[in-house]
Amino acid sequence: MVDHLANTEINSQRIAAVENCFGASGQPLALPGRVLLGEGILTKECRKKPKPRIFFLFNDILVYGSIVINKRKYNSQHIIPLEDVTLETLPDTLQMKNRWMIKTSKKSFVVSAASLTERKEWISHLEECIKHLLMKTGRQPCREHAAPWIPDKATDICMRCTQTKFSTLTRRHHCRKCGFVVCADCSRQRFLMPRLSPKPLRVCNLCYRQLLAEKKKEAEADRRQTEPIRSAVQGYEPSSGDDSDKSDDEKAEQWPADTEFYTSEVSWSSFHS
Repeated sequence: MVDHLANTEINSQRIAAVENCFGASGQPLALPGRVLLGEGILTKECRKKPKPRIFFLFNDILVYGSIVINKRKYNSQHIIPLEDVTLETLPDTLQMKNRWMIKTSKKSFVVSAASLTERKEWISHLEECIKHLLMKTGRQPCREHAAPWIPDKATDICMRCTQTKFSTLTRRHHCRKCGFVVCADCSRQRFLMPRLSPKPLRVCNLCYRQLLAEKKKEAEADRRQTEPIRSAVQGYEPSSGDDSDKSDDEKAEQWPADTEFYTSEVSWSSFHS
């Protein structure tokens, strides 16, 4: 179907119509060989509450945005390369049915369809496009994904210290490494994660210590690799500087960093167990 529609007038018109709906706020979408395969409204689980979003599936990208006027105007355009996408079906909850997760290296989020058939069709077409792209480029499927943010309403207490209760004055924050909902005291640290952002991002205390340990381990591995070269240079004295470590007298964490709250084995009620 892609080969049949590529470079046809009707495909060009469809893509132009999508560009027109996003207006000046959107990026140009027309490229040689790009084909618009389908579109539809899915419910995206956002931080505050689930919201409807318009999704457009092309043969190489997935585009979604906020609905201002259906079929006429959209904004907040997001473009996701399909080569970076991995899909995972999720169990239903009391609030949301026909769910699945769209995982990428920069952002992961949960969406739901109006029916089980619609979910199967979306996943089938997405997986087919991803398979063809990977075969064409020779790339391997993405193995490292950003953690999805746990919705604000999933918990009334900090998921790290399990003591702080959120209120109008006590704000919720999200760790960019694990996606947990945490209080300010449990997320004062910032860490540079180039895969997600060029700026240091908010992380919880536990993830911060883990990231520091990983960084120190990588630095030690690099030092061992370069040590033979350094020792061969006469008179070379390597630096003895070490990474600083945080104090060990922080309160013990109650939520393991590797807990997966979106798998079928763990229900939403597990946040308060």
